[in-house]
Amino acid sequence: MAQNIMVVGGGQAAASFAAKLRELDTGCAITIIGEEASLPYQRPPLSKKYMTGEMTAERLLLRPENWYAEAGITCRRSCKVTALSLDEKTLTLATGEVLSFDKLLLATGATPRTLPDATGGALEGVYTLRTLADADRLGAEMQPGKRLLVIGGGYIGLEAAAVASRLGLKVHVVEMASRILQRVAAQQTSDWFRALHRNHGVEIMEAKSLSRLVGENGHVVRAEFADGSVLDIDCVLVGIGVIPNDALAREAGLEVANGIVADGGTRTSSPDIFAAGDCAAFEFRGQRIRLESVQNAIEQGEAAARAMVGETVNYVPVPWFWSDQYDAKLQIAGLNMGYDHTVVRAGPREGSLSVWYFAAGSFIAVDSMNDSRTYMFGKRLLETGRDISPVDAANPDFDLKALIR
Repeated sequence: MAQNIMVVGGGQAAASFAAKLRELDTGCAITIIGEEASLPYQRPPLSKKYMTGEMTAERLLLRPENWYAEAGITCRRSCKVTALSLDEKTLTLATGEVLSFDKLLLATGATPRTLPDATGGALEGVYTLRTLADADRLGAEMQPGKRLLVIGGGYIGLEAAAVASRLGLKVHVVEMASRILQRVAAQQTSDWFRALHRNHGVEIMEAKSLSRLVGENGHVVRAEFADGSVLDIDCVLVGIGVIPNDALAREAGLEVANGIVADGGTRTSSPDIFAAGDCAAFEFRGQRIRLESVQNAIEQGEAAARAMVGETVNYVPVPWFWSDQYDAKLQIAGLNMGYDHTVVRAGPREGSLSVWYFAAGSFIAVDSMNDSRTYMFGKRLLETGRDISPVDAANPDFDLKALIR
């Protein structure tokens, strides 16, 4: 008898899983249950080309609607799952409908952190950016001459700041830490992007804490900071990280720890339930992590499909990421977690460079700014398990290709 496979979550991990599972098993029933009204779509362009109008909502779709019908994959849209029963193997929807499954993938993603209501988080004109609906609401504010405050100097905030600046807004970025990108990048990468934004007229305010947002008639008009300074604003983007959507798993009795705990085969603490994407917490270099990236969503989703049909799977990614800001492209290979030393390598063009990360003398990651060739060599080194010394990495005349050969 054909198995009934359910997927909770309608993002990249869900779509990648469903496509791979259909390739591996042509007879099973596959149902994707998503809270959004849209079919699964790309999220990275939301803070870039979609916001500028260069990409339409239709072009965001990972697969056209007819593909799902032809593949025999059911998409339940605008559906919220409110309960999961491990014993009964059922899902309960907000409508009260109960769905049974044989195996389940949890690809529930993550939710942006918001400001508390007491500090103005509920005011009109205060936005987060995660979904297509979020991008539409924020996009309506992107009018020349408006004043945008971006709270948080991470990649999402900086990407949105770049778009807003290009569209003619006056943009301020405030970061509570001592520098932008402090949680995810070395000082040299932070310095490069700070200079990039300031050269485009964006004001970067570091080591500065927001006290509260102030509204008039329910709409944000001003930001007040801990140092007593005040900034008049028209709109706010809050980009202070995300929280994994693991409540459904926790309430069902699955193991969670800043995400849904999954093993190398993407299995959760219940053997017929798997997890993939931003919500999944798994072991990497001796630590439990979550990877919030397109690459992880695709590869972990496909790994879950292989595991679900009985293949032996040990998911060990070589992480890669990217960020587009103005005409600059950042490409990252590896994960710099635990680095203790960095070196800078000059790139082939003026202003291009790469930052190489080492831990206990071993190469673990590279940030490449406008230097795709170096990124590809660094990524290949990580994929093949080959090392490079800090001295050679910093020498622009050292032939990286020789190490690959």
